Amino acid sequence: MSNDEIGASRLSCCDQPRQLMQLNVSGAESHILPVSRSARESLAMSVVQILPRTGEPVLPTSFVEPAVEAALDATNSAPLAETQTAEPVSERYSMDRIFHAILARYTGGISPIALTLAWLDWSSHLAAAPQRRLEIATNVIRDSSRLLQAATYATSAGMEPWSVIRPGKRDRRFKEPQWEAPAFNLLAQAFLLGERWWHDATTGVRGVSHANEAIVEFSMRQILDTLAPSNFAATNPEVLEKAFQSGGENFVFGCQNWYGDLMRMLLAAKPAGNDQFVVGQTVAASPGKVVYRNALIELIQYYPTTAKVRPEPILIVPAWIMKYYILDLSPQNSLVKFLTDQGFTVFAISWRNPDARDRDVAFDDYRRQGVMAALDAIGRILPGQKVHALGYCLGGTLLSIAAAAMARDGDDRLGTITLLAAQTDFTEAGELTLFINESQVAFLEDMMSQRGYLDTAQMAGAFALLRSNDLIWSRLLHDYLMGDAVPPSDLMAWNADATRLPYRMHSEYLRKLFLDNDLAEGRYVVDGRNISLSDIHAPMFAVGTITDHVAPWRSVHKLHYQVDADLTFLLTSGGHNAGVVAPPDEPGHSYQVMTKVADAPYVGPDEWLKLAPQVEGSWWPEWTRWLVARSGALCDPPRTGYGDLDGLPDAPGDYVRT
Repeated sequence: MSNDEIGASRLSCCDQPRQLMQLNVSGAESHILPVSRSARESLAMSVVQILPRTGEPVLPTSFVEPAVEAALDATNSAPLAETQTAEPVSERYSMDRIFHAILARYTGGISPIALTLAWLDWSSHLAAAPQRRLEIATNVIRDSSRLLQAATYATSAGMEPWSVIRPGKRDRRFKEPQWEAPAFNLLAQAFLLGERWWHDATTGVRGVSHANEAIVEFSMRQILDTLAPSNFAATNPEVLEKAFQSGGENFVFGCQNWYGDLMRMLLAAKPAGNDQFVVGQTVAASPGKVVYRNALIELIQYYPTTAKVRPEPILIVPAWIMKYYILDLSPQNSLVKFLTDQGFTVFAISWRNPDARDRDVAFDDYRRQGVMAALDAIGRILPGQKVHALGYCLGGTLLSIAAAAMARDGDDRLGTITLLAAQTDFTEAGELTLFINESQVAFLEDMMSQRGYLDTAQMAGAFALLRSNDLIWSRLLHDYLMGDAVPPSDLMAWNADATRLPYRMHSEYLRKLFLDNDLAEGRYVVDGRNISLSDIHAPMFAVGTITDHVAPWRSVHKLHYQVDADLTFLLTSGGHNAGVVAPPDEPGHSYQVMTKVADAPYVGPDEWLKLAPQVEGSWWPEWTRWLVARSGALCDPPRTGYGDLDGLPDAPGDYVRT
């Protein structure tokens, strides 16, 4: 090749990026579009000429032109996010996908490649950090000498327990006084020191990515939680004391509990004691009528319990990860009953539990056939009335998307918006993000592709790992070692009544919201156009819970700088479920609350925590007072449903039983 040919070839290659930069130019004005990571990668690849394998004909340079033309057409006609394929993932490499699906059965749905890469990242950087290793070793030697000194004087007068290290405030494994006996106290302190050493070793290593550091720290914590002395009869003074007092009877009862749980697991039966919580009788028992049904939802209208009601109805949009009756448990724990007793007309969406036939149901189908269809039905029953919309967890995320799209299109049917433990920005979505990276999502997609949905076991296992001490090991102690089965509750019965997630919907949810964070960054597309949460101007009420592992309250708090609306933020005690289900008659609840008007300066979460006043009691009355202040005068209750309701069941409907 001559020098001129080489120069021309280099010039052609250098010109391609310049041509690509000009794709968005229309006339004399250049437009910069928000582009997701996957879109940037695919667009960059469109200008790379793929060299043929040996024996294949050499394709002309013009072969790449259709890709560039397609990118140009897509840029001029629609946002780039819309040019992605309709399918959530490619269906190629079917053998690889089958292999991954089989492997997932033995890994609990966790990608071994993601774990391996995280540990390799950490171990490699730690190996290349001699000063950091020296610091860790120094801490080990110092703490070991302190523990040895405590052991030497353990029986001396005046020697206090927990002289080396104390359990954390939320660590309930060693809270009983039996753990203050010298031998067991030293054993517990040695274990806590080991936890601290490993936490120091797995965090703060320079060069390790934050995501990989979190995975390594979390997985190491799970291993150590398994080895805690509280999990073994011989090293747990509570179990030994119970055994001496009962003559070993606790082990007999524990074996019975274990065998009963094993049989129920093999037979796919309900957990022990859950038979007393029957849907439609003892839970989900608020009287009402299904007034609308489509392939995805049943809309329930609850009967009024007061002579007069507020003119604006309340629409509850629950998450479809769970059954809707988390907000209609036993009558004393039912938010639905509480609202109807306060003079509100309440509607609730009950999602149908999907199966393999629903594998291609998209995330936007839940918006169209869920939120929007419910609003249309309510509009036929109560024409012209604004709606107080409430979204819980993933239902709150969906409601925020629907509200932003409605605001963009000039649809003002929403009078207020309430979000319960719902995230709209997923950059700090808590430990749940440990299960969400490119490798893990691809692994989950391959697993779901075989069934057409994400099974309940995978979701239940992931949520249990987030709180393994509370949901796994504490049960091992109380049910199997102590022989004292935890009494059933309506919340536990609901938690066992799990649901499935469609393949395509779950893939889109993980990729668009968790991986690419499209909603928070202005790339999320509804009906071919981008939406922005800043278009929302309706008054908002957001609830976060202090110990939420699914939607951390600091992540929920980010709504403050996303919407252009008056926002009342309330932080309540408890976790993702127990904090929301907080009836006024139940003691032990407290909350902080503060309102930010639309044009007020932003207040960060730490500063908010200092400024917001503390209130004892349930947050439910606080919220209903907020609703009343934004509702009209009392009036006669509306009719139940519209048109012919024959063939539609009474509440709780049919879908909740699937």
